[in-house]
Amino acid sequence: MRNNEFSSGLKAGMSIAIGYFPVALTFGLLAKTAGLSIIEATAMSLLVYAGASQYIALSLITAAVNPLLIIMNTFIVNIRHFLMTASLNEKMMPEKRWIKAVYSFGITDESFSVLATSKKDRVSSPFAFGVTLIAYASWVVFTAIGHIIGANLPLFLQAAMSIALYAMFVGLLVPSMKGNRKVVMLAGTAAAIHSFFYFTGLLSTGWAILFSTLGSAIFIEIIYAKRNKTAETTYTREEGL
Repeated sequence: MRNNEFSSGLKAGMSIAIGYFPVALTFGLLAKTAGLSIIEATAMSLLVYAGASQYIALSLITAAVNPLLIIMNTFIVNIRHFLMTASLNEKMMPEKRWIKAVYSFGITDESFSVLATSKKDRVSSPFAFGVTLIAYASWVVFTAIGHIIGANLPLFLQAAMSIALYAMFVGLLVPSMKGNRKVVMLAGTAAAIHSFFYFTGLLSTGWAILFSTLGSAIFIEIIYAKRNKTAETTYTREEGL
């Protein structure tokens, strides 16, 4: 039974593994152009295993940012994982804490989506291990392959690939902005704050990114909280009438 659940998890996670192919490959290639060795790039995928955070860390490493600031920035980006795993815990079958801790390491946006939308009322640990393991292995392996490919590119192409890092961020941002005013406001506010720090030189790159990320999130949440409160007050008054 448990073997069947694990096999089902592997099958369910196969789509994630395929989807990780271009992203992990690109990360490995960019890691090579940024000066990371194949061991360093692969170790980052092994230990961090968070696409957006790894790309951000790569850009900060390229900018020679203080390691502590890199850790702080990636931590902020990954805070959402606390919410995802807490939510997913309600759907999982009862299990020992250390087992949950192991497979929760493999929870990403994609694996969370697969597990949370599973048609099963309660998801078993073997199924979760199957989903997360195939996705994790794909990310790590394709990172290494991407680095090997990058190492064999001509030097002028390796240098030109640095622009692909920024193109990747744009590619991740634009689709989420479509039809979502809140994301547009967040991106615009963060860009404005970061531009202020960049042109005034008040903060270094790492601190500027940190403050613009937190600042924009707090500012926009305050605006939306006030808007929702106003809407609730208006609705209550109308109902009272």
